[in-house]
Amino acid sequence: MSDLERIRLVILGGAGVGKSSILKRFLFKTYTDKYRSTVEDLYNREYEVGGVTLKVDILDTSGDMQFPAMRRLSIATANAFLLVYATTSSPSFLCVKQCFEEIREQRADFQDIPIVIAGNKSDLSLSHREVRLDDVTDWVNCELPKIRTKVLECSAKDDYNTTELFKTLLSLSRYLPLGKNEGTSGLKRRSSAYVSASSSRNKNRTASPSISNDKKNNQSTIGEADTGVSGESNFKPRSRSLIRRASRKTKQQINNAAGDDCNVQ
Repeated sequence: MSDLERIRLVILGGAGVGKSSILKRFLFKTYTDKYRSTVEDLYNREYEVGGVTLKVDILDTSGDMQFPAMRRLSIATANAFLLVYATTSSPSFLCVKQCFEEIREQRADFQDIPIVIAGNKSDLSLSHREVRLDDVTDWVNCELPKIRTKVLECSAKDDYNTTELFKTLLSLSRYLPLGKNEGTSGLKRRSSAYVSASSSRNKNRTASPSISNDKKNNQSTIGEADTGVSGESNFKPRSRSLIRRASRKTKQQINNAAGDDCNVQ
């Protein structure tokens, strides 16, 4: 029986920088230009790394400061952070700095927490760039010493580096070796009782597409379409309603048989 590990990844950043777009591009391979503000969405995934089952919760947070209690709770419960800014917005990079200060104030172990800083909208950088990659890396190297941090630019629209962001987070969390190719990473998506059971419990408080999608896609290498079948058992526990119907049917058959025995001609 494989060991179990669990990790919670929390995405922080200003409003409109593309946090949800990055996540949906990674999870569902979808993208839309329509903007919808996020309050809080939780997605569940389960992967297999060698003989270890890795349960991954990804929390997509609000980009504004209207929910400070939720924000503090998300920071307190995180195992890793994805801090997102837009390469086309200098204020969004200042917001990332503020997010890091909140992490440093609330978490005494902030130096041990994996953090990936993502510059989204790199597809617009040629004509609208306001934040240079060198400025971000200089800030990390000079002001954030001895921290498990990496800086990457990405584009949710072009699907550039979106998968690499999450692979890097798992690498900094020491679940994946740094520098390994995707095909040999050993990280495979799997379905399990954890996913199927949590889908009913979390229907009202989590985003359902990530959970219901697990029922259709049993296994995949991270960042790729699901192509295989998991080695897990296909056993599915029977629901209580089915058991009750079967029980009533059995009792009815017994009563009918008893009635036939009593009606002797």
